[in-house]
Amino acid sequence: MNLRHYLQFNDFALGEYEHLFARTRWIKDRFKRYERYWPLEDRTLAMIFEKQSTRTRLSFEAGMHQLGGAAIFLSTRDSQLGRGEPVEDAAQVISRMCDVVMIRTFEQDTLERFAAHSRVPVINGLTNEYHPCQILADIYTFLEQRGSIRGRTVAWIGDSNNVCNTWLQAAEVFDFNVHVSTPPGYEVEPERAGLYGTDHYEEFRDPMQAAKGADLVTTDVWTSMGMESEDAERKRDFQDWQVDGEMMRVAKPDALFMHCLPAHRGEEISAGVVDGPQSVVWDEAENRLHAQKALLEFLLLGKVEL
Repeated sequence: MNLRHYLQFNDFALGEYEHLFARTRWIKDRFKRYERYWPLEDRTLAMIFEKQSTRTRLSFEAGMHQLGGAAIFLSTRDSQLGRGEPVEDAAQVISRMCDVVMIRTFEQDTLERFAAHSRVPVINGLTNEYHPCQILADIYTFLEQRGSIRGRTVAWIGDSNNVCNTWLQAAEVFDFNVHVSTPPGYEVEPERAGLYGTDHYEEFRDPMQAAKGADLVTTDVWTSMGMESEDAERKRDFQDWQVDGEMMRVAKPDALFMHCLPAHRGEEISAGVVDGPQSVVWDEAENRLHAQKALLEFLLLGKVEL
């Protein structure tokens, strides 16, 4: 097999995602029926965390165990990476001792430098620029709930952060549209988002207009990790960008609501929406587990036939 990494969403083509989703469905069904599936027995996942995590760590660690393998947690605070060991050196060593690496860090450049010196597949567990595993699970969740996302409209309300950037890349792969509404000064940066063009997204000053007629409304926290010093300013700037019941009413009647979590009720999202009937946030969170198991299988074993 050729060495493949998963560093941003557009690393894979449409056909590869279709395979991943078919495998996700099959793996999830086995999980729900308590049927053992251990294709990665004796394989080891190294998980490197520079940023804190709940869902990313749990989904990768549990997922690797459920596939028959082992997962090892490494924090930069208590490893040599935290004491200044070059990323390139760490990649050479770690990739000789395990079969796949997941990294959750700040800068995309750190991830790419590690991957360039790794002998094994490297997965982006989140960077400041992208969060591909989240959108992998989100699109699978939409597929479960509503069928194909092609030609649909996703409304992104809030900060043009790593999750927004990844939705924009996904729109190019899957041929859907993203309506983005951010406060002034927080607009999409196409180069940072890794976009090839603007055919699949449109920016709106009014978040209500962005949500109008949408099939899916989604958002994220106003202040991402590493931006805590901006929290008070961001709360002022984003106060009109809360997804609430009024906003969901202008979307399609069967529109879904998603949030990558953790959610701050009363800030970017009202309690009535995140806990309401259109919300699929708990399915979305669980699907991180199943979609990432399919991803691990694909990176280590290639295309496993159904």
